[in-house]
Amino acid sequence: MLGFFKRKDKFKKEITFDYGAIKVDMHSHVLPGIDDGAKTPEDSIVLIRKMMDLGIQKIIATPHIMVDYYRNNRETIEGALEVLKEALVKENIDIQIEAAAEHYFDETFEERIINDSMMVLGGKYVLFEYSFITPPPNAIPVIQRIKDKGYTPILAHPERYPYLTLEEYRTLHDWCDFQLNTISLTGYYGKDVKERAEMLIDNMLIDFISSDMHHPRHAAAFKDALRTTYIEKLLFDYPLKNIMLFESPSA
Repeated sequence: MLGFFKRKDKFKKEITFDYGAIKVDMHSHVLPGIDDGAKTPEDSIVLIRKMMDLGIQKIIATPHIMVDYYRNNRETIEGALEVLKEALVKENIDIQIEAAAEHYFDETFEERIINDSMMVLGGKYVLFEYSFITPPPNAIPVIQRIKDKGYTPILAHPERYPYLTLEEYRTLHDWCDFQLNTISLTGYYGKDVKERAEMLIDNMLIDFISSDMHHPRHAAAFKDALRTTYIEKLLFDYPLKNIMLFESPSA
């Protein structure tokens, strides 16, 4: 049944489709000046135009909340969103744009869950990321806290965590949804990440895809991903959930 994923993925010479099938990019760093993504509203506009050119109709910006580096909160995120919205109006750019956050699984994450201070996608989803070095020892109990609050947890870019095995991925997927970075399939992060991304797709473990866009190099890779057969299958033969966020507001 999954045989169409087994052939070696190759880049096509021409792009014959875009991201219009999913409509929503739900993980990006296009808010200006508050994390390692866009630095200015002008930078944001460049990235947003690239996304719109590729069929994206709604953007949910997800700046980092990370205690040691990016101490964002609702005030800083909503302030940056207003700055960006004003810039979009000045440029006559008409696109739905909202803000949530990418929560780092650090020592403050559980406290934010308990205090209901999370920035949520679509009123329902909590996007979080692990360390790229080691998994958190208390992952499942904390994820359960999210679910107990009535939210659905989403693990960002699971393909980028080299310490997880396929069985561990399967177990973790019973507890939360997975969001794949499309640019992983281009080899942007290296061969190992690309192969893990393909493995997760082959095993039907991906629920959302997104750009995780920070800068123009990511924008170029986001476009290049459309040349891969894996992206074609994800967009047209896979039960992705991005479209569920098209009408639902984030908060």
